[in-house]
Amino acid sequence: MINRINQIREAKKLSGREFAAIIGSKPNTFNQQINSKRSVSYETVQNILSTFEDISSEWLLRGEGDMLKAIPHISYVTGRPYYNVDFIGGFDLILNDQTINPDYNIDFAPYNKDGVMWCNITGHSMEPEINSGDILAIKEVPEWDQFIVLDDVYAIVTKNELRTVKRVKKGSNDDKYLLVPTNPDYSAQEIGKEMIYKVFSVLGCMKRL
Repeated sequence: MINRINQIREAKKLSGREFAAIIGSKPNTFNQQINSKRSVSYETVQNILSTFEDISSEWLLRGEGDMLKAIPHISYVTGRPYYNVDFIGGFDLILNDQTINPDYNIDFAPYNKDGVMWCNITGHSMEPEINSGDILAIKEVPEWDQFIVLDDVYAIVTKNELRTVKRVKKGSNDDKYLLVPTNPDYSAQEIGKEMIYKVFSVLGCMKRL
């Protein structure tokens, strides 16, 4: 990890003293850690990641991947399709309309997988985990009635054409799910499995590009 910290410092063109000051560490303490006279502390790692938000935690901690985080961008060649449609407003309907094309693709390495699509989301029930105006990376779960991972977030379409994004937990019996909001101002609600038409796994979210 020491070598990777030095790579960050060199990439930012900072001296050891300047680097320590920016991350809020005492110069002597930081110098001892970099020179292997003491272990790199958890606080130092956290300070580096919070100060330099473009640095990948996977790379810093384990040396996996690239030093810089993947940055999402608009593409017309690579990535996965983005539809400028609100999920709550009927995103699933456009999937059955062959005349509607995506507005563009979003190229973001963690989500460049088969079946993934991007759409808008409004509403406040999942804040601050998912904010109104964010865009969602979702993927349909075709056999949701046989198995889904509980405690994950899903976008659900009901047979009476209602749509919601909630964390799904076990219901009061095997025929029901409990839909749980993140925002404490909203209440959890049970839904019978027979009322569900489609389920999409919410893989991630971000602010609109």
